[in-house]
Amino acid sequence: MTEPAAMPELFTWEFATDPYPAYAWLREHSPVHRTTLPSGVEAWLVTRYADAREALADPRLSKNPVHHAGSPGARGKTGIPGERSADLMTHLLNIDPPDHTRLRRLVSKAFTPRRVAGFGPRVQQLTDRFVDGFAERGEADLIHEFAFPLPIYAICDLLGVPPEDQDDFRDWAGMMIRHGGGPRGGVARSVKRMRAYLVELIHRKRAELGTGTGASADPAADGGAQDDLISGLIRASDHGEHLTENEAAAMAFILLFAGFETTVNLIGNGMHTLLTHPGPRAELQSSLARGETALLETAVEELLRHDGPVELATWRYATTALTVGGQRVAAGDPVLVVLAAADRDPARFSAPDTVNLARADNPHLGYGHGIHYCLGAPLARLEARTALTTLLTRLPDLRLAADPADLRRRGGLIMRGLRTLPVAFTPSAAQGN
Repeated sequence: MTEPAAMPELFTWEFATDPYPAYAWLREHSPVHRTTLPSGVEAWLVTRYADAREALADPRLSKNPVHHAGSPGARGKTGIPGERSADLMTHLLNIDPPDHTRLRRLVSKAFTPRRVAGFGPRVQQLTDRFVDGFAERGEADLIHEFAFPLPIYAICDLLGVPPEDQDDFRDWAGMMIRHGGGPRGGVARSVKRMRAYLVELIHRKRAELGTGTGASADPAADGGAQDDLISGLIRASDHGEHLTENEAAAMAFILLFAGFETTVNLIGNGMHTLLTHPGPRAELQSSLARGETALLETAVEELLRHDGPVELATWRYATTALTVGGQRVAAGDPVLVVLAAADRDPARFSAPDTVNLARADNPHLGYGHGIHYCLGAPLARLEARTALTTLLTRLPDLRLAADPADLRRRGGLIMRGLRTLPVAFTPSAAQGN
């Protein structure tokens, strides 16, 4: 990787394709850098690993947009598109302790290692279903036909969205991740429709659970019926946890939003990296063929580090004047931790631009750090391991069917993902045949 000689231009299409040389320049010359974002909002970019890790855990950097000192117009341009107008702001990415502590405790029960492990067979079933959909064709778009539908249907199952309604969620989610590529106002409309549906679903599940008639707080007590996340949130609320309807809808919304797009990008970016790095890919395939899992485990972590699904951590706002990486940040200023830059910092990672699937010393920040560390990380890792294993074993000669230079990234500030990932391979029979 060649570092630019002068201050690089940020947020261009060229930058979106390969931001890493620009991030290397910033780490070296302006590690805490004030810039004007494409939206017009001014914010600080934190690019060195040590500074990033410290900022992610600093309680003076609030997640609550109320602390943003910018103009009212600027405040409306931060956060997830459409969440403000749909009254979906009271979720884990926008709140601080003690409310954050209370809500995280409620939802963390859905992501215990035991529960995620128990979800493995369903993830495998979905994975095989989507591979079956194109295995006999010999070609596919791994984003639209695989990386996108797999996590959206998985998170719908986890939330408790009935199968007959899951296609609607796929349509709404598809609009949300276009990041401005769809019809004007389409994202906001999709978010509002999703909120209306979630509120109605919460009411329906509350009625099914028999609220006020002794509904159990433990799903196992009724034989596992209604053992989904939304039902669990309702049980907790009905047993004194004081979860408001807005909080429940916002919680379900953010789990859906954060729980699927990150995994779309993890699978898409990860497969792109493997397809463009034949040596590491061959090592992983050989390991899988021997029935080993150790390299798969470290491979997922290395793919998260090398070209992760989240480029910038979600918004933070200084509640008081403070110093970040030697730079004075004023109260009310937005701070964006650049995970993609921190995870290639040579001060922390040896040969950071090299793909080393066996990398053992790999404390990457791909899923954050501190109290806002991604709750759904265990599920995302499960989905990624299942997806990579299935694709590389069922379609062993999988290859990129486009010039890598022609691939385009989706727009958007926070996430990093491909619009398409065309592949070709020797056709194989669907598993059901």
